[in-house]
Amino acid sequence: MKKIAYIALCAAAVLTSGCKDFLKEEPFLTQSNALALIDYNALDKAVAGAYSPLADGTWYGADLVLTSEMRADNATIPTSTSFQSGRYQPPFYMTYSADATVGLWGYGYYVISAVNNVLEAIEEKGIDEYAKDDITPQDIKNLQAECYFLRALSMFDMARTYAYSPAKAAAVNFNDCIPIVLKTDKTAKEQPARNTVAEVYKQIIDDLTAAEGLIDEGYTRGGVTDKKAAASLPAIQALLSRVYLYNQNWQAAADYATKVINNDAYSLWTADEYPSVWGENVGGSEVIFEVYGNKSNDYDEYWEGPSHMTNPIGYADCAASKSLTSLFEDGDVRGSQGVRGEDDGFVMFCTDKDEASGGELWTMKYYGKGLGDATSTPDVNNVIVLRLSEMYLNRAEALVNGANIAGATALGDLNTIRTNRNATPLTSAGAAAVALERRLELNFEGHYWFDLARTASGAVAYSDPRRPADIDATSKFWALPIPKREYDVNENLSHNPGF
Repeated sequence: MKKIAYIALCAAAVLTSGCKDFLKEEPFLTQSNALALIDYNALDKAVAGAYSPLADGTWYGADLVLTSEMRADNATIPTSTSFQSGRYQPPFYMTYSADATVGLWGYGYYVISAVNNVLEAIEEKGIDEYAKDDITPQDIKNLQAECYFLRALSMFDMARTYAYSPAKAAAVNFNDCIPIVLKTDKTAKEQPARNTVAEVYKQIIDDLTAAEGLIDEGYTRGGVTDKKAAASLPAIQALLSRVYLYNQNWQAAADYATKVINNDAYSLWTADEYPSVWGENVGGSEVIFEVYGNKSNDYDEYWEGPSHMTNPIGYADCAASKSLTSLFEDGDVRGSQGVRGEDDGFVMFCTDKDEASGGELWTMKYYGKGLGDATSTPDVNNVIVLRLSEMYLNRAEALVNGANIAGATALGDLNTIRTNRNATPLTSAGAAAVALERRLELNFEGHYWFDLARTASGAVAYSDPRRPADIDATSKFWALPIPKREYDVNENLSHNPGF
């Protein structure tokens, strides 16, 4: 890793004590808002910078996505131990502990601290004080909306990593989630305790609905290469659909999915387009929100990013499991296979050209920007967080569970996706059909583990004999351990069961 996560934590609001000892001057995030966030340009730069940690290797820069695929049996470490670096053995063997767990916590609170500073500055100074010259009050509201979106996304990703989902929390009777931190308080005498699952999900929804009410309908962030890598009204609505799905508010999940589906700015990729869109520099017609891969971003791991981890030319730690690849029917473009370097990268699973991997299959969703033949050293890649097909899947699941949208059916939503993937249309659609379609469509995008985690009965039956025992519905691993360093500095944190 390029950075020590504890140092990142020191800049966060929850753990500021002691950090100044390592610095000659106070870092940006610990300066007073009056000094650091003096005008609109300062606010705008602060918000823009808050997106950068999303690309860190502990977050969308690799681990949040790929370790969840590994835990859920969509991914596997290669059978030849000489062919991989060993970085993903913990999620494969499920050897998590407080001393060795995912590192998202520090970066999540870093982003929360950054956006809290902006929101606090606007609240203290007032919108009108920032809206001067050619800056309008709506310009300030757009920045507020971005902050609320980023805070909600950060809390949501940490909640689903370090706590049980609402359904599983009720099933195992353990409701501790993450601390809700809404204000930078450098003088606080006590560290925050964990809030309940219900409280955290309410705060996430409150932040997203606040963002929805503030943002201009046509707002896109200026000065960025990829406008899909910043908050927008559809991104806010899409994340609301997902959060409501996790919270099993089926009607709200369907309503917000429908808002995005009905937005003419988005369209499903066709079967011809689907295999060729994953290495694009800017998100295509399905992409609602993504994390932009850029070597110049200090948080981008590059060598430890998804392109290297899922490529036999790179670190080769994360291959596709046969339990996943065997699910696709012949002709389904999502399961198309080829030989790396001989298919211009336009298949979804490849074997290594010289078969050094022993015939392992590798996802091509991260083959790198501008490397269509995928024979060069792996490049950086964007990581899609929200896209249109998920909205169809969210709505289908919600409809199966009792939601009602005029003119929409679960079968129709599933077949809209399947006909755009050259898959045979279904004749009926129940909960099992929706779950399978989510696994097929969203594989290697970090969904399957969390789809299992958000249901009370979700479990994993491993197909690889090298794996540990299967993960049952009440396993301790549905709420991964909070890093030990957090307990070392915050005595108010409770431990997850089993850790």
